[in-house]
Amino acid sequence: MISSITYENSLDFAQKMDALDSLKQFRNYFHIPLIHNQEAIYLCGNSLGLQPKAARNTIEQEMLHWQTLAVEGHFLGKQPWLTYHKQFRPLLSNLTGALPHEVVAMNNLTTNLHLMMISFYQPTSDRYLIIMEAGAFPSDQYAVESQVRFHGFDPSDAIIEIKPREGEHILHTEDIVQAIINPENKPALVLFGGVNYYTGQVFDMQAISKAAHEAGAYVGFDLAHAIGNVSLHLHDWGTDFAVWCSYKYLNSSPGGISGAFVHERHASNPDLPRLAGWWGYDEATRFQMKKGFIPQHGADGWQLANAPILLMAVHRASLDIFQEAGLENLRQKSILLTGYLEFLIQNDPILNQTLHIITPSNSKERGCQLSMLAAINGKQIFDKITDAGVIGDWREPNVIRLSPVPLYNSFEDIYRCGETLSRCVREVNII
Repeated sequence: MISSITYENSLDFAQKMDALDSLKQFRNYFHIPLIHNQEAIYLCGNSLGLQPKAARNTIEQEMLHWQTLAVEGHFLGKQPWLTYHKQFRPLLSNLTGALPHEVVAMNNLTTNLHLMMISFYQPTSDRYLIIMEAGAFPSDQYAVESQVRFHGFDPSDAIIEIKPREGEHILHTEDIVQAIINPENKPALVLFGGVNYYTGQVFDMQAISKAAHEAGAYVGFDLAHAIGNVSLHLHDWGTDFAVWCSYKYLNSSPGGISGAFVHERHASNPDLPRLAGWWGYDEATRFQMKKGFIPQHGADGWQLANAPILLMAVHRASLDIFQEAGLENLRQKSILLTGYLEFLIQNDPILNQTLHIITPSNSKERGCQLSMLAAINGKQIFDKITDAGVIGDWREPNVIRLSPVPLYNSFEDIYRCGETLSRCVREVNII
């Protein structure tokens, strides 16, 4: 894949770029939805990734194991269910920049966030603040509010939200760091999204981790919009924990299995509180059914219950694709695709006037997503492009989000999206 290019607003240019794309074959690994009997231009992988064609076979394989082995499937078969989760360690460690024992596939995102906060939010009378970004995804807001109340504190007092500067949409790293290290704050926990779902901004997770530890706080990230999208180095950053879902860029089915990271320095800390379950118990003695919880080493020790094998089978189908493609290769293509969409919008006078991109222009500060603030008739524009075959998503009050995903989107997709946007804006606004 070419690392940089001079863009052109033409179908010929887009098709030439696709011809040069070393990752173009991966589009054929996915089912593309249809609108009006034509393949849609699917730019909504930030909300739900497409179905890998291999997913049906991986599920069918486990259905066959269930059919032929029943309970013995926990111990027999190609991939026994008892240890099924272990196959994800090297795959997830590559995507998160972690050691294999620092990651685990389990539960759903908000459940994992609550489990991590039980361990890493331990407020005291003089250190109880949580610092997070304003406008975090609502589920994170609700989880944090409930944890704060659980410990007997008032969310309006205990939660500090870092907001953009007046008239801006994104956060400055120096503002985040300053709020964290401010001696008047004394946070117990710093919790940020890796990528803000609304603006698409990638936060400087290394700087945030460093500042949190300097301030004497734990630090965690919600990577729902980051994993499979941007480069992560959780172990080297010293991040205490992270959680994520798998149904966005990881293409692992609606409500699919999620995951968690716990830094190895916490792997065997007996003083770290946690909510325990049978599947997190020491595997070597689990079936002795004894009282007294003995956790497994590493992130596995935060598991609660048996792995949902059918969900994990889909997860495996998708992660195998990432392993074949390589995240860094995908990231290079992502930068080019997203840059092309930005170019088409900014170089169309009507689009540039109607749709204001609020995602950072620096490619290091964004992933696949571009969020566009509509100056007028935003919902009508969105509905019209959807009917015309461009699937993105709408966020109140007036933002259209489009996400060129490098696994299955092409440069021709982006060119035709630009054409459609331009035509629909003109038709809606009667220009």
